[in-house]
Amino acid sequence: MEPRIQYVTSHDGARIAYASVGVGRPFVVAANVWGEIDLAFQQSGPIYGGLVDTLVQNGFRFVVYDGRCCGSSDRGVGDVSSAARLADLEAVVDRLELARFDLFSLIHGGTTAICFAAKHPERVTHLILEAPYTSGANYYARSPMLRAISALVDMAEDNWEMFTLTLTHWLTHFRGEEAFKLGELYRTSMEAADYRRLIAGFQQTDVTNQLSLIRAPTLVIQDSNSPFSQTAGVDAPNFRNIDFVREVVAGIRDAEIAIVRDREEMVEAIVRFVRGDSQPIESFRSDKPHAVRAVLFTDLVAHTEMMSRLGDAKGRDVLREHERITREVLKANGGTEVKTMGDGFMASFGSVTKAVECAIALQRAFAGHKGEPLAVRVGLNAGEPIEEDGDLFGATVILASRIAAKAGAGEILVADTVRGLCSGKGFLFADRGDFAAKGFDEPVRISEVSWRS
Repeated sequence: MEPRIQYVTSHDGARIAYASVGVGRPFVVAANVWGEIDLAFQQSGPIYGGLVDTLVQNGFRFVVYDGRCCGSSDRGVGDVSSAARLADLEAVVDRLELARFDLFSLIHGGTTAICFAAKHPERVTHLILEAPYTSGANYYARSPMLRAISALVDMAEDNWEMFTLTLTHWLTHFRGEEAFKLGELYRTSMEAADYRRLIAGFQQTDVTNQLSLIRAPTLVIQDSNSPFSQTAGVDAPNFRNIDFVREVVAGIRDAEIAIVRDREEMVEAIVRFVRGDSQPIESFRSDKPHAVRAVLFTDLVAHTEMMSRLGDAKGRDVLREHERITREVLKANGGTEVKTMGDGFMASFGSVTKAVECAIALQRAFAGHKGEPLAVRVGLNAGEPIEEDGDLFGATVILASRIAAKAGAGEILVADTVRGLCSGKGFLFADRGDFAAKGFDEPVRISEVSWRS
């Protein structure tokens, strides 16, 4: 998957780069350090190790951003404090209008995730932290490996390449080619001066008092084969890096530890935790036959601009009217609401004909609405989606969402599959050509449904 990078402006004017792939339940990564977007979308690597592909395949929307001074975000930003990094995360999830989501981070990013979960307990469904710590000062003082890194930081600006290669060889257990590739990514994603300032900021961070405010179920992960799990040296024989993890777990009301042996086990532990399921990941991609369904997505056009223009109270009233109309039309046309995304809906139908009839009825209802103008775009696809706990997943669903995003205000776009299944039903279609949907190898033919006459 090739992410499409977008930007949001943080509280102090810093431009923060973010990317979002997949359709479904939001899974947000709080930035650690380096270029988080590039690290996440590596085909393989020691940091994420296939997490993105697995989550998207299992019905999640993966959201990641580059922290300030890192990756595609603004470099050389003056404020790199804990509060500023928290504001960057808030800016990204607010731009995407994510009301509730699973939140993940590792190492330094864990302090940002902890602060967000404590400040916004109503927005975090699950909190997942890998190798977190509470006090940056203790983290660097008590861990022999971190003390060694700190001792090398002074050489970062003098020889940035040597420093990054030393770091990445350690991270990859001295696997040469992998270390060289990771070192190159590190060097292109950050300036040495920014790295030094960020590390200084991490050392001043302390989130100990935030732990008791977290209400979300929390999974704390430690990779037993990670360099961050190595035991202390002769100067601290009874201390292990996992003690940092235990300090975090002890401070959070509903937290548990998972010790994993590699990145594959880490990914499996994360998916099981956020889904509340003890089944293996493979069961989410069952090969059993599934019923043919029509999947419909709607999206309220210019929702953000409307909210800004009307204000929160009046804008929310208009949004409720949009929800009322949509639900009434779905019910009248045999549609099943799968979920709402705030400014849009996902629905399923046992009949493709009924789904197209519903799409037409929706457009006519909004066209005839009195008061604040409401315009929606609608996309339809048909296939055999995977059903799990009342939700739908798989390529059929993702393509329906992509087609809806392609539509303009007041338009209904459908996949060629839908048009074929509606042959002879009296609908009028206009060919819109081939559509190269993101994440799909082959383009799909789409058509526009005529509804105004």
